[in-house]
Amino acid sequence: MSRIGKKPITLPKGVTVKIARGAIEVKGPKGTVNQYVPPGIGFAQEDGTIVAKPERDDPELGKFHGLARSLIANAVQGVTEGFKKELDIVGIGYRAEVKGKQVVFALGYSHPIVYDIPNAIDIAIDKQTHITVTGVDRQLVGQVAANIRRMRKPDPYKQKGVRYTGEVLKKKVGKTGAK
Repeated sequence: MSRIGKKPITLPKGVTVKIARGAIEVKGPKGTVNQYVPPGIGFAQEDGTIVAKPERDDPELGKFHGLARSLIANAVQGVTEGFKKELDIVGIGYRAEVKGKQVVFALGYSHPIVYDIPNAIDIAIDKQTHITVTGVDRQLVGQVAANIRRMRKPDPYKQKGVRYTGEVLKKKVGKTGAK
């Protein structure tokens, strides 16, 4: 059995859980998350906690045991606290702005890039160069942040582009002149 999978998940006040075969619905003050779980792992609700248990004794289920427990723990944390990723836009003339349910980026290309915001995600832009992606689903928040970063990856020579806040980049030296 997995060490992580054995840990019970405590349910804070205001969080309700519906356990069904293959999926769990978690409702809380920030929203609702439907989380699918790997087959072979069952969940039981006991005294304000949720416990993950493999349905049969199979050593191969150990990896899925810990995974399933982590997915549900992330769903519980998402509906109570939420998740947040922050990105910075670095470069002269690089900026972004929110227009309705879209974000318009100017990242040095000949055209602006329009990105549609998914339903469960909120995007806030500070000073046109600092982006905050928030939501209740950890996987979706991370994927949206990765998609935004992919629009203009940080350049290793001039350090321009979209990067995570606090991300350390290794700067490369450019060409040297003739000696």
